Amino acid sequence: MFKPTRNQARQLFFGAWRKYKQQEILTGLEQIALEVILLHPEYHGMLEDVERYGDKDYLPEMGETNPFLHLSMHVAIKEQLSINQPAGISERFLQLKQQTGNEHDAAHQVMECLAEMLWQAQRNQTAPDATVYFSCLDRQLTGQSKK
Repeated sequence: MFKPTRNQARQLFFGAWRKYKQQEILTGLEQIALEVILLHPEYHGMLEDVERYGDKDYLPEMGETNPFLHLSMHVAIKEQLSINQPAGISERFLQLKQQTGNEHDAAHQVMECLAEMLWQAQRNQTAPDATVYFSCLDRQLTGQSKK
């Protein structure tokens, strides 16, 4: 399993954006990162300023969204979908895509559930549990709020 450091993850996005702007060849992972970046024009300026944003800390308690975490979650979801892992994620994603009307909105719903699963695993000091993930996705599909 690839477990990049914070700096490596950020450099993936900075590098993919730089290569795209300079019309250089991208690796497979950089191409996936670029697809995600292109969906988020609000981050383009940030990705052009490595000096300012390369080491910036984002504080959720201060209402700050970490754009690198957001982009990384998109990449993780794309990777999950490409191999249908955990098994069943692709089917649920397609259902959400039909429900929302577009892939990006569906990905954001999946992201909420991925974040919930990871948060619970961290809180409970356990491995991520696909049943938590799928339970959340199933609630998204039925329009039920978390209980």
